[in-house]
Amino acid sequence: MTLSVGLVLTSTLSCALVTGFVFTYAVIVMPGLAKLTDKEFIRAFQVTDELIQNNQPIFMIVWVGSVISVTSNLIVSLMGPYSVETVLVIIAGFVYLLGVQGLTVLVHLPLNRRIQTVNVEEWDASALRKERLLFETRWIRFNWIRTLIGLGVIVTFMVALSLKSF
Repeated sequence: MTLSVGLVLTSTLSCALVTGFVFTYAVIVMPGLAKLTDKEFIRAFQVTDELIQNNQPIFMIVWVGSVISVTSNLIVSLMGPYSVETVLVIIAGFVYLLGVQGLTVLVHLPLNRRIQTVNVEEWDASALRKERLLFETRWIRFNWIRTLIGLGVIVTFMVALSLKSF
């Protein structure tokens, strides 16, 4: 197996794990939390997000590992001979870094930090409702976008792998 093939395999696996995580939030976690009251919703999201933000080791290995593998993949692909496969890998890599990781940094992390500041025991029902609506609508919309981007990236990496001539 060549370095290029190994990197595409690693990127495919790590991106699939990250995409599976955001997909799970899209189809299971957020719809489940949607059934809760505003106070329960905010507190439940705070608790799950705290686990992630406290650098849960397996999550961090997968999440950061995907960035490292895709970045390494891009460097090797940009330095190598160009072919349809390498162009697909380069496009998929940039799309992943911007569309999945970029949205996480620019949209999800700020929303998560903001929701962490909500004191559900002290805020009144109206304030909790307003905060939930501001958070939930935007978070869900952009999570679906990064989920679909992640799926497209995985398919593109798989197509590049199937062409096998890089």
